[in-house]
Amino acid sequence: MDKSCLLKPNKRPVAWSDIRLLLFDCDGVLTDCRIIYGEEDLELKHFHGHDGMGFNLLRYTDVQVGVITGRTSAALSRRCKDLHIEHLYQGVENKLKCMNELLVKLNLEPKNVCYMGDDWNDVPVMRKVAFSAAPADAQPDVIKVVDWISPRDGGHGAVRDLINYVLMRKGLLERAVMQYLETIC
Repeated sequence: MDKSCLLKPNKRPVAWSDIRLLLFDCDGVLTDCRIIYGEEDLELKHFHGHDGMGFNLLRYTDVQVGVITGRTSAALSRRCKDLHIEHLYQGVENKLKCMNELLVKLNLEPKNVCYMGDDWNDVPVMRKVAFSAAPADAQPDVIKVVDWISPRDGGHGAVRDLINYVLMRKGLLERAVMQYLETIC
């Protein structure tokens, strides 16, 4: 096994103005990693409302959003539909390949991407993108690979922390908030 994938990669400083796409894993990032099975095909997931508002704020910027996950879930499909997340990829075995295909479709490069994940299947993407992040409760060895760690756990506002972090670095947070507020005042 090539153990270089276990090391934190050397990356150039992030050009925040180049970040145009935020990608997220689902279980352990958008959710608290719990999967609740009910009768028949019922599957429940816990999503955090603050994360949802963060996705709403992104709609007032030039930053696109996507989710790439190894599992398939009707609950995630519904959440993405509710939040107007159009780039949803479920049942993905190779997240790096999926991301690369999405980048071609969007005419973007890895330097335009920020990714949040929490486990080993996220590491290949984390190593390739401009900026990688993880929730506080991500797998300990995975945390060693990322560029930034949210102080919150997955499914408990970690996604919102990252969205705010990126928008602040891009100088867009205040403008996005003001534009959102104009729609409800």
